[in-house]
Amino acid sequence: MTVNKPASNSQRVISKKRAALLAGCAATALLTVTACGGGGTGGGTTKDGFTQAAQDKGALTVWVDATRLAAAKQYQASHPSVKMHIVSYDGDANGSNYLQTKVQLFNRTGKGWPDVVFSSQNNEASWAVDAGFAAPLNKGLIPDATLGGFAKGANDVCTVDGTLYCLRNDLSQAVLWYNAPLLKQFGYKVPTTWEEYQALGERVAKEHPGYLVGDAGDTFTPEIYLWASKCGANHITGPKAVSVNTTSEACTKMAKLLDVLIKNKSMSISGVFSTDFGKNEAKKVLLMPGPAWYGGAVFESGLKTPAKQIAVAPIPQWQGDSSPSTGNVGGGTWLLSKHSTHIKAATDFLKWVTTDNAYQGAKAPGFPAYAPAADKWLKAQAASGYFAGDLTALKDASSQVWSDWGSGQFSQEAVWAATVKPGLTQGKTIESLLPAWQDSIVKYAQADGYKVSQ
Repeated sequence: MTVNKPASNSQRVISKKRAALLAGCAATALLTVTACGGGGTGGGTTKDGFTQAAQDKGALTVWVDATRLAAAKQYQASHPSVKMHIVSYDGDANGSNYLQTKVQLFNRTGKGWPDVVFSSQNNEASWAVDAGFAAPLNKGLIPDATLGGFAKGANDVCTVDGTLYCLRNDLSQAVLWYNAPLLKQFGYKVPTTWEEYQALGERVAKEHPGYLVGDAGDTFTPEIYLWASKCGANHITGPKAVSVNTTSEACTKMAKLLDVLIKNKSMSISGVFSTDFGKNEAKKVLLMPGPAWYGGAVFESGLKTPAKQIAVAPIPQWQGDSSPSTGNVGGGTWLLSKHSTHIKAATDFLKWVTTDNAYQGAKAPGFPAYAPAADKWLKAQAASGYFAGDLTALKDASSQVWSDWGSGQFSQEAVWAATVKPGLTQGKTIESLLPAWQDSIVKYAQADGYKVSQ
């Protein structure tokens, strides 16, 4: 087994943290360093929508992050006849662009491409298609019956001009997590609207100061709250086009809600993975809007919340809005290289790792994008004995992620971290920072070659 990336200590820390966020479990150390696989496309034949390289009987090279390493090893154990090189890398954590950088190198040298690669990012198709790396999957490689099993909209981030170039690994739809016994003890009901949510936060601040109804300290805060509010800050309208409007009513009313709760301290700005939050606020969480992986990664593993306390409900909606919407934080993708010299083995691995119950249904750390596996996964989570109540809200939310917040090449989390988060720590309101957020998004997008409309 080989490793790819001699990262610095600071890079390792960032990569591991990001892997934990997106995977729904703590990242482990990178295990190995070196060899790539795959050949060029010279001398091949056109099939399944692209010119395929001459095939050989060499080893299948699969790149994974630390969390997906278990999946690759499980496939290898259950398919002993398949020769494999499993390479551990950062998974493009924190938008490192490591994969893109390496593909550019491989394109120049004409060798080195992996056959299949996992990315913790949902925006790889935004560059991998133009770079000639990602193979089309819906032109013959993956049956329509299989593709039809993915959750509604799950593979939209992988689709360019009607062609599918990757498969979604897991979904990270936002829901409302809450402490069921604590909510009952305080005599509160689970809010179903954002108006009720704000009112409850105001009551908590007065009646139970110190307890929390949410957190706005992470760089993915806009993907939980602003996305769910249908804020048009990140509407990808074409391969290199984006519409940005952070000052519409959908944006400002959510910003005002957050500002009220931040001011009365019923909403933290520490960040759920910060040392401060774990030390001072872990036992004070009453409610917490957040992605599907919060159940395991935040409450069970991070905050060590005891079993039979955490339950899940639909994320609130604005009163009068008849079209439920939510946001999304993470959820990785798998790509198959057009340069692969092991197309058959690569396709088999790709289908297995995204759809098979042996991994996705039974052992995956996050909510599977493939619906049949997700059903099995939900049953396993319910049977674990950790959660209080059923997990139906997770399944319902999987098809309610608002489609007009896209996955561009630029990182919204990086924009928020550079623009809004510093202002919050200085005591500024989110509402007052919305224009600066817009300007920053525009600059980041234009730097990546996007045509921006405002």
